Amino acid sequence: MRWKKIFSMASENMKQRRLRTSLTTLGVIIGISAIIALASLGEGFRTTVKTRMEQGFELDVLTVIPGSFFAGLGNRFTKEDVQNISNIEEVAVATPVMQRSTVTLYNEDKNTTGLIVTAINFTDFWKVFGDRLIFSEGGLPESIENDTMVLGYKVNNPSENITFAHSNDNVTMQFKVLRGLQQVSKNCTFKVAGLLEKSGAPGATNFDYCVFIPLDYAKEIYEVPSDKQDYVDLIFVKLVKPEFSEAVATEIEELLRPSFGYQLTVLVPIAFVRQVDYILNMLQIFLTSIASIALLVAGIGIMNIMTVSVMERTREIGILKAIGAKNRTILTMFLAETVLIGVAGSLIGVLTGYGLAHILNYILSGFFTPRQSHVFQAPETSRIPMTPLFSLPWTVGAIVFGTVVCVLFGLYPARKAAKLDPVEALRYE
Repeated sequence: MRWKKIFSMASENMKQRRLRTSLTTLGVIIGISAIIALASLGEGFRTTVKTRMEQGFELDVLTVIPGSFFAGLGNRFTKEDVQNISNIEEVAVATPVMQRSTVTLYNEDKNTTGLIVTAINFTDFWKVFGDRLIFSEGGLPESIENDTMVLGYKVNNPSENITFAHSNDNVTMQFKVLRGLQQVSKNCTFKVAGLLEKSGAPGATNFDYCVFIPLDYAKEIYEVPSDKQDYVDLIFVKLVKPEFSEAVATEIEELLRPSFGYQLTVLVPIAFVRQVDYILNMLQIFLTSIASIALLVAGIGIMNIMTVSVMERTREIGILKAIGAKNRTILTMFLAETVLIGVAGSLIGVLTGYGLAHILNYILSGFFTPRQSHVFQAPETSRIPMTPLFSLPWTVGAIVFGTVVCVLFGLYPARKAAKLDPVEALRYE
């Protein structure tokens, strides 16, 4: 018997039992809808998180720390360490940084405190973070101007209605220096060269709360001893391409390991982004696996319905066998019904699944509003979009999975029908 004829007979049999067929197909629709909804939502959420992380981290910038976050900073880097890193082929720029905290700025009757002093080489530092650190007023100071500073967004705008300073203002910085075993307060006056727009948190440092001053001048006013003039706290490394980050990080560790042992940390943003992406991908697979249980339940329903159908159509099967129908023809005829149920239910389930995903997105996205913190700061406070994404592999996989489940669960009653003895089947009432 031809395939076209077999599927035509299967379709007619299903039309004669419309309610039963509809309920069976509904089970498949629910299972596929759940899989597609969770898969598309998971794909959208994963893509959104990955995009935001790529925007929040400079993937082509490594941060080299002489210690660890858990043990604290260990030794300090030297100019020689910075130069050795700069000589690596895939490194575009390596710039040293010295950081000091707990300073207060005064501008006439205004003051702001709790700030981080970041002493840098302005030219090299802006080569590394130039895309993020945009001036809202003023500009980059000349290299010969030692007593100049650049203010981060939150330094200059501690609240919405307060502006601390403007470019070319003279600002007094009060800080503490260590003389012997005693801390002594000290004041220095700086000229504001520029003010920065809001930048958020690249990596583990929020530059919005930073006061930038020249590195050499910082060592002078902080009275750094002559034997420690070469020391710096951090090194930021700008790469030629982000793809080189893990290889360069390994090379830096091998280069500096003799001096620092295992008290050395190289932060590799792209590796962190990949790890988070992997975790979200595993979570997506886990959720869709749970949703697949609904489809398996539907498969059990298909087996039950098909078994009942075989019992009801026993006499019909006997007649078909009596006129010459082979076992494989009977088997194929029943399996054709399960295929039609599986394909129809899967196709409808895909469409309803994407519709359900958009409804869930609207409901759930309100719960995912970024919160600001002093260190990590989201660029805005609106709801995070988790727009469901159409994924061809997931769609094709869901249709195939739904059809295969239907066929597998329909195989037993189909084989039972095919093996019926024609004489016994004709006697069946």
